Amino acid sequence: MVLDFMSESRQISAHKTGISKLALVALAAVFVAGLFVVAFDQGHVLSLVYGEQAFADQFFHELTHDVRHAAGFPCH
Repeated sequence: MVLDFMSESRQISAHKTGISKLALVALAAVFVAGLFVVAFDQGHVLSLVYGEQAFADQFFHELTHDVRHAAGFPCH
């Protein structure tokens, strides 16, 4: 007795809905926030929490200092 399992074909269809507009807006917001932190932040982000001390410490500036120079952003 020979069983032929390949004789039955099934079609599976997948619907592509694309990327939602909300996901694109969220991705753009994350990109802009990241760009600001890497390129321009001089203590502004953490000043919301630490106040004036954040401008003296410049934590994100020091953290991303070499990335700024590699990307061509002047910082001092």
